[in-house]
Amino acid sequence: MRRIWAPWRIKYIEIAKEESRKECFLCEFPRQDKEKDKENKILLRATKSFIIMNSFPYNPGHLMVAPYRHVSEIGELTREEILEMWDLIKVAIQVIEKEMSPDGFNIGINIGRAAGAGLEDHIHIHVVPRWNGDTNFMPVLADVKVIPEALEETYDKLKSKLDQLKKERKDNHE
Repeated sequence: MRRIWAPWRIKYIEIAKEESRKECFLCEFPRQDKEKDKENKILLRATKSFIIMNSFPYNPGHLMVAPYRHVSEIGELTREEILEMWDLIKVAIQVIEKEMSPDGFNIGINIGRAAGAGLEDHIHIHVVPRWNGDTNFMPVLADVKVIPEALEETYDKLKSKLDQLKKERKDNHE
């Protein structure tokens, strides 16, 4: 058996164990002071939902849109939450397109552990940018995904582009 050392993955294992004992991070992070948004990877807060980076991304720029309310089923979401979440998905796509120029996107919801949900109790929608050829031999043969950019760098780029987009929208409405 061949081994590939990835010592940074221990953080994922430790956090997963900690979070199984703690409150839902999708509930906890937005309740914290906005000054902690960068640390918590929250890119945008809206009225009923928010955009947060996935701390264990499939690809660079992997974001999630979640309601503030702790609900596990689509049927539990209000019409207002659903509409706002889809508006935020649209914003997330625009920001990623402007900053990262992907060739496409995967947009998805995993409902239940059998469907791949790592967090079953708080519904969230994944926005994953994709590039032609972004699947190489590592995930196919070794079940390893290489993320070429630090989360903090991606956060700064997307946050800057998001702030620029908000300013442009505001200027256009004046």
